[in-house]
This record gives sequence, C-alpha cells and structure tokens, in this order.
Amino acid sequence: MKSRRRLWSYAGLVGYFLFLFAPVLWMLSMSFKTNAEILTERTIFPQQFTLPNYGEILSQPLWRESFGNSLAYVLLNTAITLVVSVPAAYAFSRFSFTGDNHLFFWLLTNRMAPEAVFLLPYFQLYSAINLFDTPLAVALAHTVFSIPLAIWILEGFMSGIPRAIDETAYIDGYSFFGFFRKIFLPLIGPGIGVAAFFSFLFSWVELLMARTLTGVNSKPIAVTLSRSLGAEGWDWGVIAAAGVLMIIPGVILIYFVRNYLAKGFALGRV
Repeated sequence: MKSRRRLWSYAGLVGYFLFLFAPVLWMLSMSFKTNAEILTERTIFPQQFTLPNYGEILSQPLWRESFGNSLAYVLLNTAITLVVSVPAAYAFSRFSFTGDNHLFFWLLTNRMAPEAVFLLPYFQLYSAINLFDTPLAVALAHTVFSIPLAIWILEGFMSGIPRAIDETAYIDGYSFFGFFRKIFLPLIGPGIGVAAFFSFLFSWVELLMARTLTGVNSKPIAVTLSRSLGAEGWDWGVIAAAGVLMIIPGVILIYFVRNYLAKGFALGRV
C-alpha cells in the first residue's frame, strides 16, 4: 500500500514538473526547427534538427549587442540595489526614528506602483541630462522597483539577528565598518543572495521601461525580440533560440545562489 502511494506521489510530482516546464521544453524544441516545420507541423521533437537559428543570433551584431546591453544594465541595477539597500535595511532594523514606519511603507508603495507612471518623467529627465539610450538609464529606472523590495527582504533578515552581536563586536574592539564587513555581512549572506536574485530577475525580464528609455545604442534583448518582425513575417526559430539563450543567465544565477535562496526562503520575508 505504501509503495503504491509512493508511486502515485512520484508520478504526480513528475507530472507537475512536466506541466511547469512544458513551455520551456516546447520553446527549446522550436529553437532547433525550421520555420517551415514550425508553421506546418505539430511535432514534439524536430524532424530536421537544425542549428542556424543559434548561428544567426551569435553571428549578427544586433543580437550580440542586445545581449550585452541587457547584461550591462541588469548587473548595474543589481549592484546599485545592493549598495543602497543593505545600509538602508540596517538603519530600519537597528534604529528607531520619527516616521520610520511611514517611510518604510512609502518605499513599498513605490514597488506597488505601475511602471507606466514613471515612464514620462524618466523620459523627460534622461533626455534633458543626455542619459537617454544608455544602460545606466535603464538600471536607475529599475532601482525604483528593486530597491524597495530588497530593503524589505533584507530588513527581515537583519531584524532576526540579535543586537547583542553588534554590542559584543564593539566591546571586542571592532569598528563599525569592521564589524559590518567581517561579521554582519556573512550573517545576512542568504538575504543578500535573495535580494540580488529578485533584482536581477526583475531587471532581466522587464520590457516596458527598457523599451521606452532606449533607442538604438542600448537596445536590450527583450526589445530586440519584440521588434524582430521582418518582411517575411516572424522568424519563430530565431525567436525561440533567443528565448532559450535568455533563460541561461537566470539558470546560471540560480545555480550559484541556490544555497542562499534555500536559506533565504526559509528565514526571510519571502
């Protein structure tokens, strides 16, 4: 009886993961098909296995530059978010000041606001200061959403660390920066990993701001995908191959921070 239940549990788990990954597997299969097969056949596996879809992406400067632009502003956004949110979250977790709860709530309301609200002000501001169509422009725009979320996550981690650790470090002769770098940062490592993961993920898949705040020089991969309609219609094989390549950075990130994510989801505000 127990073996039968275990078999049904495994079968249900496998079916669940197949359901989750079915779109990804279908896109992976499309990336190795020709457009003729994609439009005329409904096959699970490619009948004519082909690699030119990936070759076209890797050979064309437009696709390579788009990937580079995306990585540039995503990494900038993640770095700026962590540099700003770590000390801000420490202040919220360790100090009480007038209006701290209201300020904390105001930060979260920025995260709840729709992206379209910020498009026109950012467009006019970046055009006035010659920051339009640069990776830094998109990175700074994304911090409006990533910094509040990172502060909220990190404040939950820091509040769970007893203040006695801070006091003991000062008694032992540590300066504030020495304590923060050698003792406190390792303790909140899982929280930093979770905050970096969500900042990277949001910035990598975001389209509306990236499309509005870039023109020609800093066009990201998501915008290139949305504008890949040619005279002969959509090149579905190339689009599928680009989608597969867009998943790879996220997979690599999850692989390196997987231990932090496991601890972060268990201990933090996630």
